Amino acid sequence: MQPVIRCVARPERYDGAKMSDMGAGVTRVASVAMISGVLAGTCALGYGVSRATSGSGPGGTAVQAVVITSPEPSTTPAPTPTPAPRPRQVTAPLPSQRPVQVPEPGPRLLGAGDHGPKVRDLQARLRQIAWYFGDVGDTWDRQTTAAVKGFQDKRRIAETGYVDQRTLDRLHEMTRTPTRDELANRLPGDLHTDARLDPRCLTGRAMCIDKQSSTIRWVVDGKVRRTMAVRFGASYSPTREGLFHVGWKSRDHVSHLYHSSMPFAMFFSGGQAVHYSSDFAARGYLGASHGCVNVRDYAGIQWLFDQVDIGDKVVIYWS
Repeated sequence: MQPVIRCVARPERYDGAKMSDMGAGVTRVASVAMISGVLAGTCALGYGVSRATSGSGPGGTAVQAVVITSPEPSTTPAPTPTPAPRPRQVTAPLPSQRPVQVPEPGPRLLGAGDHGPKVRDLQARLRQIAWYFGDVGDTWDRQTTAAVKGFQDKRRIAETGYVDQRTLDRLHEMTRTPTRDELANRLPGDLHTDARLDPRCLTGRAMCIDKQSSTIRWVVDGKVRRTMAVRFGASYSPTREGLFHVGWKSRDHVSHLYHSSMPFAMFFSGGQAVHYSSDFAARGYLGASHGCVNVRDYAGIQWLFDQVDIGDKVVIYWS
């Protein structure tokens, strides 16, 4: 805060003794005015010193320069100027794209309500290109309708849910003739055994594991859906036998005890589980597990893992 010099008239009486000093006082006041750079007799912009005038006699009045501190400046901030709006950029609209023309559907060749080998062949072909999942059969089901619709929509064919000639031709271009194994739901790596099924496997959903034939069969309501080779625990850590249920599953499991990989593990009794074994795939029956049921068919155990639910039966027995 800077001091401001303002002109204030202050009357003061001088007696005879003081009058002799008046001339010197005037000289000093004038000097102050000159040093401050302001003309005597003005107070322009709040700065200045009034011209001192000498009085005559005892009632004379003198004007003195008095330094007075100005009030503090206002703390209210100055308003921020609003920036001028930027000129709006106008983008020319893109030319509209022409809609894709979908041909009119043709006459129905195959669809809901149909049965027979043509339906099975259709499902097998859709399964080859990952539009149909699970076992194929002679009956057209809801999954078949959904698969056909998805296939048609992907290929810009009229989405009818039934098969016309355009749909059938496009499907045949993308697939091959299904093999007998594919049509019978026997996938690569599957085995066949005539060993008897344990009676506990004939109802519900069960992984039926036979130590005699070294096989695991996925059985639903007494029908064998898939059969794969397995091996069991060593003599010092045998695989338990009896009726169990799947307690929990782990797709990318790693053993905390042995630090070994156990992909597609389905646990049924403590730490014992059905899972894929790379050692079994590489060495066959020369090795053994620590009590688990080892499967060497990677694609097969992956498929089985997706079929089995928590609570499904696990039956381990000798046929």
